[in-house]
Amino acid sequence: MDFHDVEEEERYGAKLNEIGDEAVWSVSSCKVGFGVQQLRDGNLDSYWQSDGTQPHLIDIQFPRKTAIQELGVYTDFRIDESYTPSKISVRAGSHYHDLEEVTVVTLTEPVGWTTILLTNKHNQLCRAFHVQVAILANHQNGRDTHLRQIRVYTSPNDLSLEGFPPFTSQEFKMWSSVR
Repeated sequence: MDFHDVEEEERYGAKLNEIGDEAVWSVSSCKVGFGVQQLRDGNLDSYWQSDGTQPHLIDIQFPRKTAIQELGVYTDFRIDESYTPSKISVRAGSHYHDLEEVTVVTLTEPVGWTTILLTNKHNQLCRAFHVQVAILANHQNGRDTHLRQIRVYTSPNDLSLEGFPPFTSQEFKMWSSVR
């Protein structure tokens, strides 16, 4: 269980690539007008609102096995109060039926971006086709959830295809998209 503020990453100059647009997103439930589109629209004033029983799920499916370094989630306890997640589980695997828990994060009245690191004890990145974010509990025993934004990040070094090292010479870099 390791997390920190996304702004901290920016202050220390970490270079990460957001890869959420490469995935297919779905949610377990939503109120009309508060779905996946609002979760990914880049607007901190909009949000996804669940409409069902807990756990509330966000499924992120990639077309190929993808290295994922961290997730960034934006919440605002000051505005959302009992709708704010207090316990989040992140699971990963090849498909829905083999998901394994990577980490569980407990949030205490969060305001702003929280980064959830998806590395193991050997500091290796999570590699998966399918990532699931499960909202297990909300503050003040709230039932439905508000999640304002979510981002998926990988290291620029991990954008190469599985099993192939990245090209390093100028002559070969021009062929990287053909790979």
